[in-house]
Amino acid sequence: MTETYKDWSNKIPYALGAYRTSIRASTGATPYSLVYGMEAVLPVELRIPSLRVMMEADLPESEWARARYQELQMIDKKRLRALYHAQGYQRRIEKAFNKKVKIRDLQKGDLVLKSYRAPVYDPRGKFRPNWSGPYIVDEVLPRKVVRLLDQNGEKLMEPTNHDRPKKYYA
Repeated sequence: MTETYKDWSNKIPYALGAYRTSIRASTGATPYSLVYGMEAVLPVELRIPSLRVMMEADLPESEWARARYQELQMIDKKRLRALYHAQGYQRRIEKAFNKKVKIRDLQKGDLVLKSYRAPVYDPRGKFRPNWSGPYIVDEVLPRKVVRLLDQNGEKLMEPTNHDRPKKYYA
């Protein structure tokens, strides 16, 4: 949409308007409707009146206020429906992720290597190490989390997800 690299800031309101009025896959609703309780009236609908705009234009003020009050009462239902949709979406994402996770039967005292996730830019490029360790499994926590010790017996600061370490056979 931009003509030069300098005029991108002029297009931000259009991009935000499109973002706020498009349906999100995670909630099944638009961010605008979740905040205001009704769908946004697009500028093109004012130029070429839609049925919704024409009906609201013919309503007397008292009727319009009553209809708006009813819409505001229904906003809680819309938000609750969006919450249920988001929870279902999260379950689907979790199920898709868990298909790829390799369950590793780790016990306390096992030697493991932990996958090394380097920063985006690493001067070693493709020659950087993929694994760090070996570490010792200190404890296996619920929800697929393990605590690791280094070779000196010092605990690592944060627990590690169960899919990152793999057994090390020495």
